[in-house]
Amino acid sequence: MSFPDYDFASHRFEVRPGIRLHYLDEGPRGGEVVVALHGNPSWGYYWRHLVHGLRDRYRVIVPDHVGMGLSDKPDDDADALPRYDYTLQSRVDDLAALLDHLGVDGPMTLAVHDWGGMIGFGWALSHTAQVRRLVVLNTAGFPMPAGKPMPWQIALGRDYHVGELLIRGFNAFSAGAARFGVERTMPREVRRAYVAPYDNWKHRISTVRFMQDIPLSEKDRAWPLVAESGRRLGEYADRPAFLGWGLKDFVFDRDFLERFRRALPQAEVHAFEDAGHYVLEDRHEVLVPAIRAFLDRNPL
Repeated sequence: MSFPDYDFASHRFEVRPGIRLHYLDEGPRGGEVVVALHGNPSWGYYWRHLVHGLRDRYRVIVPDHVGMGLSDKPDDDADALPRYDYTLQSRVDDLAALLDHLGVDGPMTLAVHDWGGMIGFGWALSHTAQVRRLVVLNTAGFPMPAGKPMPWQIALGRDYHVGELLIRGFNAFSAGAARFGVERTMPREVRRAYVAPYDNWKHRISTVRFMQDIPLSEKDRAWPLVAESGRRLGEYADRPAFLGWGLKDFVFDRDFLERFRRALPQAEVHAFEDAGHYVLEDRHEVLVPAIRAFLDRNPL
């Protein structure tokens, strides 16, 4: 299976018995490490332009979370073999296992988008010293801002059976995000690449389980990780940080950007009125050189 601008070598790692995680590992092995984490309902394809812009000098590692992209998509039924528990903690554990497998135990840059933020910051709770630079794009590292309602499109998938039917039966979330998560219309081939991994009911399990795992209160199992990440976000205030934001994002909007700006007051900020949630699709021509320059100016 080939996708536009995705000319990378595929790697797979048995992250759990019988479950293979797909990842990219591009660039010189001795280069400074950049770990780029996607969210839902995208996959590692989202980072392709950044990988191209960095791999001559930097080692860029891009996993596809289990159930996403080119990784295996196991069931979570009680009797499934192999079985996977689609939780935030599982994602954090998978990332830890992958980086241990690759021997990444030194200084690195954490690049995050969407739920990649909660996975990355959740992992960093026990690896804070390793994270020397941040690249943060339309994401969160903390609970939903107080008083902010959950967008109905997300609530539908999180809380209602009909939402799961739409997402798993018609790929509504992935297809919708590819159309409405951008301000600049994606070429058809790119849009197809975004939705290609989610081609049937079974393969769409993670796109809905991610939504169902969004924590809104202490009753939700992901809450402790998210709340602790939010409490400790200020620990990165003394490190170089890059914030790239599409201001037309209907989920991770200006309120999320401002929360990061308060926690990281020295961050370099690039915010775009004409970009949406998939900010690297809308403005990669600007963002990729800017991120590269940021990394070059702030060596590890």
